[in-house]
Amino acid sequence: MAEETPVKKSFIQEFMDFLQTFGVIGLAIAFVIGQAASKLVTALVMDIINPMIGLAMPDVGDLAKISFTIGKSTFSYGDLIGNIINFLVIALVVFIAYKQMSKFGVIVDPTKKK
Repeated sequence: MAEETPVKKSFIQEFMDFLQTFGVIGLAIAFVIGQAASKLVTALVMDIINPMIGLAMPDVGDLAKISFTIGKSTFSYGDLIGNIINFLVIALVVFIAYKQMSKFGVIVDPTKKK
């Protein structure tokens, strides 16, 4: 049986096949939307949530400015707490989006038993 010689594709054709096969355009769109959502959540945490938490702490006024000093070293841990809150809010939004997409059959939830 004679093997067919593979058809030589141009670089552009190979690139277009790659984009279609791996859904790179969809991934790029999701990345851009994710970046925008991340900036939005960061602004919410830094501009609204941190100052509100800072109100409950005497003499601070902003969560990001909380620190303690030992000797000549100052440990600013308030910004770390703000970033943890930021991460948790983003993780919660991603989880809710995942659950909704799973509910409507857009994605398959591997954790559900058949």
